Amino acid sequence: MATPIGKGHRSLNLTLRKELNLYANVRPCYSLPGYKTRYDNVDLVTIRENTEGEYSGLEHQVVRGVVESLKIITRQASLRVAEYAFHYAKAHGRERVSAIHKANIMQKTDEKYPEIQYEEVVIDNCCMMLVKNPALFDVLVMPNLYGDIISDLCAGLIGGLGLTPSCNIGEGGIALAEAVHGSAPDIAGKV
Repeated sequence: MATPIGKGHRSLNLTLRKELNLYANVRPCYSLPGYKTRYDNVDLVTIRENTEGEYSGLEHQVVRGVVESLKIITRQASLRVAEYAFHYAKAHGRERVSAIHKANIMQKTDEKYPEIQYEEVVIDNCCMMLVKNPALFDVLVMPNLYGDIISDLCAGLIGGLGLTPSCNIGEGGIALAEAVHGSAPDIAGKV
C-alpha cells in the first residue's frame, strides 16, 4: 500500500493511524546473526507516540512565505504511550524504559512497574549515547517526531530500515504492521 504520488494526497499510513487511533508505534531493533555491522549486540525497542506532536497536520500560512506548524502534546496521550511502554517492557522481559525528552509526565506510570528501571534522557544526548553504545538502552519511549528520528538511527545501527519491523498499536487489540522502508515501488520486481 502506498500513498498516491501527486499533490493533495494525504499519507495512507497517517490516515490509518488517525482513523484507527493507533497511538503507539513499536519498532524492535536487534542485531541479526550473520549480518555484520559495527555493533553485534543491539537489542532495543523504540516506542513512539503516534497521534500527536509535529505530525498532527495542524499547519497554516501566517503570511505569504511563512507556515506555522503546531506541536500538540497532551497529558492523556503521553500517559497512554508511557503506560504502553512499561506494559511492553514487562510483557517482553525488558529491564529498563528510557523516556526521551518529555519524561517529567511519566512519574505516576513508572510507580506501577517497580521491577522496570526508569530513566530520563534528553534527545540530543540520547543520540550520542546510542551511537557510542546502544547497549545502554532497552525500551525507549518518546514523542512522535523524536521517535521518527531515533527509530531510524537505531535501524542504522543494525544495517538499515529494510531490517526493522514496525507495528502501530491501538486500543482494543487493533494493530497495523508496516514495512519501515515503505512500499518501495521503485525496486519492485528487481530482485
